[in-house]
Amino acid sequence: MNTKKLTAKDFITIGIFTAILFVVEFACGMLGYIHPYIVASYVVMIPLVGAIPMMLFYTKVKKFGMISIMSVLLAIIMFVTGMGYLGAPLIILAGVIADLIAKSGGYKSVQKTVLSHGVFCLWICANYFPVVITAQSYRQGLVDAGYSAEYCDYLFRAINSKTIAVLLILCFVFGCIGAWIGKAVVKKHFEKAGIV
Repeated sequence: MNTKKLTAKDFITIGIFTAILFVVEFACGMLGYIHPYIVASYVVMIPLVGAIPMMLFYTKVKKFGMISIMSVLLAIIMFVTGMGYLGAPLIILAGVIADLIAKSGGYKSVQKTVLSHGVFCLWICANYFPVVITAQSYRQGLVDAGYSAEYCDYLFRAINSKTIAVLLILCFVFGCIGAWIGKAVVKKHFEKAGIV
């Protein structure tokens, strides 16, 4: 690490990879229109599909703050795209903790990178917070938007206060699995970055 200060290049890197991660999340989100159970499967899809660009991002993370800033940007994007502010604390907290975990390994430890990505992936469950916390008004919003009662029933059966803990655990587990897969895909980049 040459300097602990983030540079313009670091901010550009954060912006590029945040945009890529949002595209992955958006693409997976579009599948939710097919069936509400697909919405619940975001905790598997996004950590696995998003892991490849995220592992490339981790090869460029050398300073504390890069992962945290990405999480803040994701919280802003989620708010702007209609997911509200309820999940923002989880998104930002997951990012800061993931940043601290990566830092504890000097940004060179594969195990810490995998663990960091698992924690970072908890941000995905922030998408579910409006469903759980504002269930009645959220359901009414879906009905007003033209979704069928059957769609709503399936959605609230899959995502509710009883299942949110399981969904968080799945985010973490598949975040770790995705990190190992992503690491294998971008192995040369890991070696070049000295992450062992």
